[in-house]
Amino acid sequence: MTQRAIVNTAYLAPVQFYSKFLLYDKIAIEQFDSYHKQTYRNRCRIMGANGPLNLTIPVVKESGEKIRTKDIRIEYDTNWQNNHWKSISSAYNSSPFFEFYAEDFAPFYEKKINFLIDFNNQLHEIIAENIGLKAKSSYTNSFEKYFEGTDLRDVISPKTKNTESDPHFYPTPYTQTFYEKFDFVPNLSIIDLLFNKGPEAESILLSCIN
Repeated sequence: MTQRAIVNTAYLAPVQFYSKFLLYDKIAIEQFDSYHKQTYRNRCRIMGANGPLNLTIPVVKESGEKIRTKDIRIEYDTNWQNNHWKSISSAYNSSPFFEFYAEDFAPFYEKKINFLIDFNNQLHEIIAENIGLKAKSSYTNSFEKYFEGTDLRDVISPKTKNTESDPHFYPTPYTQTFYEKFDFVPNLSIIDLLFNKGPEAESILLSCIN
């Protein structure tokens, strides 16, 4: 029997998110839920020279009724793309695999994509392809309050500790940039794992499944 799960969309999602693609046969990425602030939907966490660093995509503020995630637009009034790419490059340009993958990610910080969901989904396709998980992804066509499978929407969140919300995820340590200054920081953005471990990313993800 095929095991299915559903997750929220995420910007350069954390390691925990991608470990689910090895735990389940199929993963649906939610597009029709109500948008919530302070989530991974528009935020990722990387390892900077001064420690963990949050990168947040600014979105157009909507008033009135709740807005579906698929309708959230990215705001380009500030030069956040340049700031994000500078932060990513500064954090990982000395990592073993940054140069190998950089050309896949750099265009996302030059072109303008109107909707957050499209930006996230296109980035996800690049990541999933590089790790070898692309065939497992699908995207929702409507909102299912009661999902037929494992519902992980809002389980993977920057507001909760992994062990509190997800007993099936145990982060496996690996060598990170600035390891000589800081202890291992678990569950950063998948690019932290990809830039540091490259082809080993899939096996490390597999080892994170408890």
